[in-house]
Amino acid sequence: MDLLHLATDWAKAEVFSTRFFIIFSILFLLASFGFWQLGKTDLAKAYIIPTLVAGLLLMTIGLGLFFTNKSRITQFEEEFKADISSFYQSELQRTESTLKEYTVVFKVIPLLIIVAALLILFINTPTWRAISITSIAMLIVILLIDGTAYSRMEVYHAELKSMDIEQGINK
Repeated sequence: MDLLHLATDWAKAEVFSTRFFIIFSILFLLASFGFWQLGKTDLAKAYIIPTLVAGLLLMTIGLGLFFTNKSRITQFEEEFKADISSFYQSELQRTESTLKEYTVVFKVIPLLIIVAALLILFINTPTWRAISITSIAMLIVILLIDGTAYSRMEVYHAELKSMDIEQGINK
């Protein structure tokens, strides 16, 4: 498989994956609307703002990543045609740095989930319960989607490292 095909396949998979951020954001926004329209108890009313904020955050992440990766597809082709060797090196460096960033994400998000769970235990007000539970749900969604993205990035990085750049084929 040639380098350009490998890079564009990765970018297309990322574009597909970011749609899940958008899908989950819509679900959070619908939940917020549902709590607003149907919520009768204090706890149900307390979910309106946290689910709205979580939905907007996930939508921002999803749209940002979607358009970034969508533009990468054409950008890859231009950079590849300009200089194959520099494109290869930049992708190798980008994947290495991204993999390091993911290790930080996979340490920080579980800590945030623990903090939110502790808030549920120690602060017994409807607002803080709703904030904590919504935060946990949103962070789990991020972990699920980023987990698959990390796995794809690992495979992409390994395939990049195995490429013979002079011939543009796998070793």
